[in-house]
Amino acid sequence: MTAHPLRVELPTAQRTSQGSYPAVQLLVVEIETDDGLVGAGEGLARRGAIAYASLVESVLAPVLIGEDPSPRRALWRRMRDRLSGRPGGQLVEAIAAIDMALWDLAGKRAGLPVHRLLGGMGRERLRAYASSINWLDDSTAEAEVARALALGFREIKIKLGKPVEAAAARARLIRKLAPDTILGVDANWAFDVDDAIRLGHTLCDLGYDFFEEPIRPDDRQGYRRLAGALPIRLAAGESDYVAGDALSFLHDRTIGLIQPDVTRSGGISETWRIAELAAAHHVAYAPHVGWSGALCVAASLQLAAAAESFRTFECMVYDNPLRNTLVHPVVGEATMLDVDGMLGVPDGPGLGVTLDPDVLAAHVIT
Repeated sequence: MTAHPLRVELPTAQRTSQGSYPAVQLLVVEIETDDGLVGAGEGLARRGAIAYASLVESVLAPVLIGEDPSPRRALWRRMRDRLSGRPGGQLVEAIAAIDMALWDLAGKRAGLPVHRLLGGMGRERLRAYASSINWLDDSTAEAEVARALALGFREIKIKLGKPVEAAAARARLIRKLAPDTILGVDANWAFDVDDAIRLGHTLCDLGYDFFEEPIRPDDRQGYRRLAGALPIRLAAGESDYVAGDALSFLHDRTIGLIQPDVTRSGGISETWRIAELAAAHHVAYAPHVGWSGALCVAASLQLAAAAESFRTFECMVYDNPLRNTLVHPVVGEATMLDVDGMLGVPDGPGLGVTLDPDVLAAHVIT
């Protein structure tokens, strides 16, 4: 098992309500079996990717080396039990990379894409939305919306931040620029409950489809208050680590769209559990991709193809070399939409992609 901490400077820095992000870090894990088969996976490691690699090599790999890679749930539990306390944080994000690699191995051994291993819905194409229009000046937002529409997107998500008046003005501008487009908002926790209610009513009046993470993800009572005060669909879940975290949102239908990130929420095994819980509770599922790499995209496409309550796929529209050059074939890119504004699902075995060793080596942090 080899852990690769990666970093790349983005050609264009991304900006949310939380600040500017000029670079991306992530963790890639490769697992090789005795017969030479190799699986690859990705874990979320936006900061401190070297520490994640060390955790894999010193804490997780020792309990896996020499084991049969097939019983993935048992191996997940063994990794989780390496640290006490509630599951989450760096541990589960590191487990995500290993678990994803184990699923990649399983698919390659079976000669099937992961979505067929999962049983799933057999989708070959997926609804997709352009993500995301940056929280920058109006002229930049106008140019980004124009590009998304030119690429063929019929759904677009925008970033909004404080103050409420500026956020509302931006929401109105985007609606004018894209009058017939399905629009969503991601606030990245920018608001408190009262300001989120004020903005949410404006978004409802403008016909926006969903309001993502308007408040802090751990403010469950706040989300319940929002759900009671707003008719717009609330979205959240990218900040959850395990199915237990997601269950409270699902059980009382506080949110209408759950968005687990496979590189944070324990890999394919745990993310699939969340997707199945979402279906059981009649809540829509939309995988979070964000500032991740190509393996996250591939795994998210596989999950989306299989998930019963899948609604729409987050397709990133900014340039990220760790997303658009790290594997071949390239999958899930904005330039790959078909005439109906949909993305194809990889049909190769496992994740359906293979790491490019030269690109991998070029971005390893030393």
